Amino acid sequence: MGTPKPRILPWLVSQLDLGQLEGVAWVNESRTRFRIPWKHGLRQDAQEEDFRIFQAWAEATGAYVPGRDKPDLPTWKRNFRSALNRKDGLCLAEDRSKDPHDPHKIYEFVNSGVGDFSQPDTSPDTNGGGSTSDTQENILDELLGNMVLAPLPDPGPPSLAVAPQPLRSPSLDSPSPFPNLEPSENPLKRLLVPGEEWEFEVTAFYRGRQVFQQTISCPEGLRLVGSEVGDRTLPGWPITLPDPGMSLTDRGVMSYVRHVLSSLGGGLALRRAGQRLWAQRLGHCHTYWAVSEELLNSGHGPDGEVPKDKEGGVFDLGPFIVDLITFTEGSGRSPRYALWFCVGESWPQDQPWTKRLVMVKVVPTCLRALVEIARVGGASSLENTVDLHISNSHPLSLTSDQYKAYLQDLVEDMDFQGPGET
Repeated sequence: MGTPKPRILPWLVSQLDLGQLEGVAWVNESRTRFRIPWKHGLRQDAQEEDFRIFQAWAEATGAYVPGRDKPDLPTWKRNFRSALNRKDGLCLAEDRSKDPHDPHKIYEFVNSGVGDFSQPDTSPDTNGGGSTSDTQENILDELLGNMVLAPLPDPGPPSLAVAPQPLRSPSLDSPSPFPNLEPSENPLKRLLVPGEEWEFEVTAFYRGRQVFQQTISCPEGLRLVGSEVGDRTLPGWPITLPDPGMSLTDRGVMSYVRHVLSSLGGGLALRRAGQRLWAQRLGHCHTYWAVSEELLNSGHGPDGEVPKDKEGGVFDLGPFIVDLITFTEGSGRSPRYALWFCVGESWPQDQPWTKRLVMVKVVPTCLRALVEIARVGGASSLENTVDLHISNSHPLSLTSDQYKAYLQDLVEDMDFQGPGET
C-alpha cells in the first residue's frame, strides 16, 4: 500500500495560516476567501517565489523530489489547479491572472468556510500516475500557464524557458523541461481521433452572475443537470448546476431559476463525435445556442435550438480550422469557439444576456489553445509550446511555420458537409 497523500484543502489551509509563501494569503477575516499567485511563465518578471505554491504541492504529494526529479512548472501548475477543481466546496471567485501588475486568482469556500479537514487522504501515492480518471483530470490547466516563449539562442539549438532559472536542476544538461520534438506525423490530428477526450470549461451564470465554473474531461461527453439525483444511465458525465440560493438574494429570481433547473430533467447533453460537437436536450426545458466569444446586445438571434428527440450539430471543427489558418496569415478575425446556451427562455436577441435566468458557456480548451498559439506565434524567432488539452497528448514545441503547415495538413483530413448531415 502506498504512502498516504495529503489532501489539497487541509494542506492549503495550513499554508495560508503559516503565511510563508509569498502572495498566498487569506483576503477576508472570516477566512473564506484566499488568493493564489498566478503569474504566467512567459512573463519577463517571473521569479521563483511566484511559483512556490505549485512546487510545494508537488513536493508534498511526492510528485517532485528536488535533486532527483526534473523541475516541471507546467505540470506542477496543472496538477495544483486540477486538485482544486475537484473540490465541490470550493469555487473560483475572481480570475485576475491577466492583471499586468499582480496576476492572481481568488478562490472561495462556498459551503461552511474551511470546514473539517481532520480526516486524512488514504489514497495511494502513485507518483503522479493515479487512476485513469486522475490522469484525465491532471491535464487540466489554463493555456497561458503552459505556453512559454523564449528567444532562440545564437548560436546553438532552441530552448524553452519554462521556469525561472532558480527552479532548474543544476544536474541537468538542458534547462528545457520539454524536448524540442520533431514529430513524425501531424500532432494536431489527435483532435480527430475518436478515443481522444476533449477538455471542456463549463461556466454557468444566473442573471449574469457567474455561479459555477468547472473544467472536465470525460469520454462520453457531459450532461448539464439541475439535480444530483439524476438518471445515471443516461450518457454523459453529469454536471450539477448549483442551487441559486448559494449566490442569489432575490427570492423571486431564485424561484424562477429553480423552476428552470427542475425542468432540465435528464439534462442538456453535449458530446464530440469526430470533428463535430452534438447537443441534445433530455428534458422539457427548451434551450437555444450560439457560438460566440462574448455575447453582446447586438440584435443577432441564436444559431439554433437544441433538439429534443435527436442530437443536433452545434460546432464543426472544419470551418474553425479554415478560419484559424486565415487568422494566422494576418487576415480575418479570430475564429469563434465558445458555445453559449440559453436555458429555459428565448434567446436574448433584443436584451442583454445578463437578464436571462440561466446561461451556460462551454469552451473546448483545445480550441482556445489553438487560437492563443495563433495570436502569439507570429515571429519566426519564437517557439510555441502547444498543449492540446486532450487525453494522451503532451506539450509539443512547434515553430510558427510548423504550426501553419500542420493546420493546412489537418484540413485535408476533414469533410465539410453541413453540421446536421451524417
